[in-house]
Amino acid sequence: MLLSSMLLQAAAGAALGKVGGALGAGITAIGAGLGIGKIGGSAMEAIARQPESASDIRMNMIIIAALIEGVALFAIVVCFLALR
Repeated sequence: MLLSSMLLQAAAGAALGKVGGALGAGITAIGAGLGIGKIGGSAMEAIARQPESASDIRMNMIIIAALIEGVALFAIVVCFLALR
């Protein structure tokens, strides 16, 4: 299905790079969402096991989530540049 839609876009005059850039942006957003969700779930489990270290776990969770969002934003910008 994906291949047929890509071929239809290529036949309609859209460059295959533009289709790839759009797919890359979507996959990047999905991957970042899954990664941050996994971090949040793991942090909540860790806080439930050791409530006394909740502030350290929360701080590390926020730092890692910010790093993932930064990489995802960079990847989306690169994909949008490929759309130009």
